[in-house]
Amino acid sequence: MIRAEFYEKKGNLTGFKFSGHSGYAEAGEDVACAAVSSAVQLAVNILEELGCESEVSIGDNIIECICKHDGDISNRLLNVLKQHFQAILEEFPNTIKIIISEV
Repeated sequence: MIRAEFYEKKGNLTGFKFSGHSGYAEAGEDVACAAVSSAVQLAVNILEELGCESEVSIGDNIIECICKHDGDISNRLLNVLKQHFQAILEEFPNTIKIIISEV
């Protein structure tokens, strides 16, 4: 299962950490994992393009992105990413665990 942890500060999403594998299919064949990976890459690229300073760490099967400044743009984008994950979860049950952590 993919662990999708969103960081929240005073009601605003400020970052995320995603890890794991959905288990929907074998690696390289897993459309749920591909959807999550693509959405995460897009979100990080959009944050960068819009000038939202963020710190990104990438490891083996894990990515973390922390926005350095709380802002409306980053909060809205991260909320849309969370909604996208919820839609993936509806289509592919038991593949993502969404967690909101207060920071």
